[in-house]
Amino acid sequence: MPDAPNSPNQGKQRLLTVANRLPITIKKNDGQYTYGKSSGGLVTGLSGLPDSYNALWYGWAGTQVPEGDVAKVEEEMMKDQGGVPLWIEDDLMDMHYNGFSNGILWPLFHYHANDMAFEEEPWEAYVEVNKQFARRIAQDVRSDDIVWVHDYHLMLFPQMLREELASGNTTNVKIGFFLHTPFPSSTEFMKLPYRERVLEGLLHSDLVGFHTYDYARHFLSACGKVLHLTTSPNGVTFQKKAVHVGAFPIGINPEKELKLMEKESVIQRVTGLKQRQYKDKTVIISVDRLDYIKGLPHKFHAYDMFLEHNPDQVGKVILIQIAVPSRQDVKEYQVLRSHISELSGRINGKYGNVDYQPLIYCYTSVPPEELIALYTMADICLITSTRDGMNLVAYEYVTCQKNNHGSLVMSEFAGAAQSMKGCIMINPWDTGEIMDGLRKAIDMEPPQRQQNWKRMNDYVQKFTSAYWGTSFIEELMRIGSTHIQEVRMKQPSDVTPKSTPDTGSMHGDEVDGIDGFADMIPGSGREPLPPPMIDADVP
Repeated sequence: MPDAPNSPNQGKQRLLTVANRLPITIKKNDGQYTYGKSSGGLVTGLSGLPDSYNALWYGWAGTQVPEGDVAKVEEEMMKDQGGVPLWIEDDLMDMHYNGFSNGILWPLFHYHANDMAFEEEPWEAYVEVNKQFARRIAQDVRSDDIVWVHDYHLMLFPQMLREELASGNTTNVKIGFFLHTPFPSSTEFMKLPYRERVLEGLLHSDLVGFHTYDYARHFLSACGKVLHLTTSPNGVTFQKKAVHVGAFPIGINPEKELKLMEKESVIQRVTGLKQRQYKDKTVIISVDRLDYIKGLPHKFHAYDMFLEHNPDQVGKVILIQIAVPSRQDVKEYQVLRSHISELSGRINGKYGNVDYQPLIYCYTSVPPEELIALYTMADICLITSTRDGMNLVAYEYVTCQKNNHGSLVMSEFAGAAQSMKGCIMINPWDTGEIMDGLRKAIDMEPPQRQQNWKRMNDYVQKFTSAYWGTSFIEELMRIGSTHIQEVRMKQPSDVTPKSTPDTGSMHGDEVDGIDGFADMIPGSGREPLPPPMIDADVP
């Protein structure tokens, strides 16, 4: 077996991170290649891991380079970024990514099974890409390595890697898998063709992690109902081996937002927005990818009804909706975009005039400094996701409200809602509840706003995405070193293990993963909660 690529931290515990795509962009100008590292949540979440780890990244390169340049590009990417690219044909990757991962798994995991259109070719592409990942990474894996696999694109990978390693002398390889989306109820999951293959793929991991107790509970229930395996609140027995299951809620890197807030350009922008553009207005901010799981139609309809039933607020309140373009070549997203634009125009036509626009709808990506300025000056943040893996917009808004103590109105169906004690929680399917939530936020007295904000901010500052990364790796190491048979549910001690309402009947309506991820706090001080029963799909 060939040695792994060289890395600056030779001799330290090796951590091989495996994700669908490398967090590195490749550009070629005047015959020279340049490499940039993305600032996504997974990058930030793992960047603060202790220096005791020799971290390598594996993923699809996102492009093709001439065969004669491959060796040079691989060497430079490893030297500069610690990245190991996989060169997979574009057509195959498209079928894997758009055909099966986002055409089948994404809608199913977000309770949109009616949007699935299962065909054999995308499934075969999904299998082949997972196989290519396993073959490539098996070339580099050494005994005692940690392999951390991320998200629904690679759910077959753990089994395939085990099979690739079975014929060699590599031992004690610890595999952890983390799902960044919801895991649906077993009733919903059973609609998936090849459901057995997907579960068996995951069960070759040592540790399977989710953002919330609910997702872990659903996964274990699926293992029991689909594979007829024996489950416990903390794991499942598979092929005479204990597979451990845990809840590891991710956070953000609040220091990043706080540093941006201190920039002079951001301070001036906030001042301009507050004192001129939105003077004497109550500003509601919403930031979402344009996706059917974000509940934008629900939000706009509720805002329409709010203005209709609260005429005293017409002219005083403004909703700023940032809708970040997503999957623009997919028909369903094109239809959604048209529908949202129509609703926006209808609201502005109904309540607006020359001097007042009640809804500012921006279909665009927003630079970080502008986003921080909007978070900082807004009085309310409104999140209406009908199903969301976590949604870290809430954490980002709370961080930016250290001076204003704005209110958070948040869907109970977002994973982050279980952590945000102090938010005004709403059911996005209940128009009246959204309206009441907005009115409550507008009328709330400053002392109550400050008290609510402090509870939320204390959580955000403590349980960062770096804490998440460290906690998962420490748990995986603990399992590997002691071979214990029961894994702790790594939920922060001030989060109540509350189940969200059952939504298994939401098949025909509009129901993400994460919209954000960061430095590390050791996990040893975090006491786990007594685990809830998670062996059945009960709320």
